[in-house]
Amino acid sequence: MSCRGEFMAPQTETKAKVGFKAGVKDYRLTYYTPDYETKDTDILAAFRVTPQPGVPPEEAGAAVAAESSTGTWTTVWTDGLTSLDRYKGRCYHIEPAETGEIKGHYLNATAGTCEEMIKRAVFARELGVPIVMHDYLTGGFTANTTLAHYCRDNGLLLHIHRAMHAVIDRQKNHGMHFRVLAKALRLSGGDHIHAGTVVGKLEGEREITLGFVDLLRDDYVEKDRSRGIFFTQDWVSLPGVLPVASGGIHVWHMPALTEIFGDDSVLQFGGGTLGHPWGNAPGAVANRVALEACVQARNEGRDLAREGNDIIRAAGKWSPELAAACEVWKEIKFEFPAMDTL
Repeated sequence: MSCRGEFMAPQTETKAKVGFKAGVKDYRLTYYTPDYETKDTDILAAFRVTPQPGVPPEEAGAAVAAESSTGTWTTVWTDGLTSLDRYKGRCYHIEPAETGEIKGHYLNATAGTCEEMIKRAVFARELGVPIVMHDYLTGGFTANTTLAHYCRDNGLLLHIHRAMHAVIDRQKNHGMHFRVLAKALRLSGGDHIHAGTVVGKLEGEREITLGFVDLLRDDYVEKDRSRGIFFTQDWVSLPGVLPVASGGIHVWHMPALTEIFGDDSVLQFGGGTLGHPWGNAPGAVANRVALEACVQARNEGRDLAREGNDIIRAAGKWSPELAAACEVWKEIKFEFPAMDTL
């Protein structure tokens, strides 16, 4: 079977409002304290940690989450903890930083059965965390929609991970393009999903990536074959899904990421945070400073594509954490052809 093109979803009203616009609850209500009035310049960012072999996952998750959460980061994601026998042993209370943000943890609800998956989601809700995650391809669409409805009904955000996608969408002679999997996910339900980076190690052709980002995020998308959009798609009232840029990104990528993905997106820095020579918290600060500098420059009308490096260098003059990160990542490049092509 080959599905390298796309499919068109019927233009019908849907009752399964599970997306970020209206499906679970407003993002701002989830990640900020009730008395905080959000501004257009506020930024939500995510931080990823994957425990390495030889390090007890419980200790790694607790230590990194606690340190990074005090460094102005918002979310900690641990996708490598599903093999632990004691699911409840993975959870730790993280105190909000002085920014007034509510700290979150992508508790992984993926399980071998729908029953166990829901048990994990229920436990996450009992802990008071704002978000859980699910591997929608390995878990399956039926399980994912079940979890999406549970999250919608119980005020949880749902992060979608796409483990196993490369086996399906990297094959040119069979399988499906990721734009097909992305549209199917929007129908199934979720708040945000990994969508490549254009830059970094999960890069794809810029226009093709932005094509399926629009299919995830926008209400109405015009046909444009040059961007991989083969049908005009009217999503009617079906809520959108936030694209997640993750994979090999660091502070020098920030101008490009800000320009490419714009507002209503999630940027996840794992190694780009953990790799900071001063530790996790300074790594989180460096990324946050770089991101806010780029957003401010964009809002002032500056050209991020042309002035991006200068913007990062200028911000590094008053942020020693960012200056140190710039030094570490200045020679890091991923030199291979784009994966997500037409």
